[in-house]
Amino acid sequence: MKKTSLNFAFRATATLFVAVAMFGLIVTDAMAGKKLRVAAVFETPIEEPWVNQIHVALKQAEKELGIEYTWSESVKSADFARVMREYAEGGYDLIMGDAFGAERIARRVAKSYPKTAFTFGSGIGPAEPNFAVFDNWIHEPAYLAGMIAGKMTKKNKVGAVAAMTIPEVNRLCNAFCTGAKEVNPAVKCKFSFIGSFFDPPKAKEAALAQIEQGVDVIYAERFGVIEAATEKGIPAIGNMSDQYELGPGTVVTSVVWDMYPTVKQVVNQVKAGVFTSQDFGQFSFMGKSGSFLAPYHKWDSKLPSEVKDLVAKRKEEILDGTFRVPIDESAPKSE
Repeated sequence: MKKTSLNFAFRATATLFVAVAMFGLIVTDAMAGKKLRVAAVFETPIEEPWVNQIHVALKQAEKELGIEYTWSESVKSADFARVMREYAEGGYDLIMGDAFGAERIARRVAKSYPKTAFTFGSGIGPAEPNFAVFDNWIHEPAYLAGMIAGKMTKKNKVGAVAAMTIPEVNRLCNAFCTGAKEVNPAVKCKFSFIGSFFDPPKAKEAALAQIEQGVDVIYAERFGVIEAATEKGIPAIGNMSDQYELGPGTVVTSVVWDMYPTVKQVVNQVKAGVFTSQDFGQFSFMGKSGSFLAPYHKWDSKLPSEVKDLVAKRKEEILDGTFRVPIDESAPKSE
């Protein structure tokens, strides 16, 4: 009887183990089939280039990484916490966006939902346990664009119309000017700040004022500048995305921010259950394919070979680590 009882107990235990194992496989398969739910909260309209690059990257992740994606745009500070909480309460696994104008708000909300991953554009560091950050570290292609401007200017005056004097904007403007001066020490740089992340009419007005002062190559850090450059017939450098279509005869190239490497890294970490509060800024560098200089398009035949060769050489030096573009986040001053 003892032996029979033991055999029966063993068979029952084995059957239970198999059942549990099979149930575990079913659960695992179900979890594997569940789409990661991602929401984005943007302070500005989707058409604003900065947030548009995040949006485009998340749409790409929707196709290539199989996430479920939704977003809210033009969210004012007064509504920021409410919108973030609605997504967190709705069971979204990852919430992304831009927090520059709502830093304290975004961080307070994140603390209330420790099991949700938050990754926001920010000029401040990450916060435990679940608030990660990123930024548009595109100073490297901005430097290359400056080299082009320094060689193209006939009046030795180049300009930049930008949002405001914050570190993220300052480093782009300073890199652009430094690149111009490397190839043309006689260059004088002019800067205008419109006090807004999205005000195309004001950016256009500032650009026209610079052109009146003699600027003959201009960096369109903000939307609206290319329109002014087109009207006045001077070359312009686009920003954030390839903005050639905004002025085919005007835009020589663009300083492009590709957010997909950042988004892919964040999404994969959340999927794998290894997400931590960290700074994802490195994924915007040229070496990580997070930024680059757009094609010259129609300007490819207009730019002298000497200029293209200079830029190509410096690009390779940046990528192989033998040249580092200086990071200067001090407020630029017009010369």
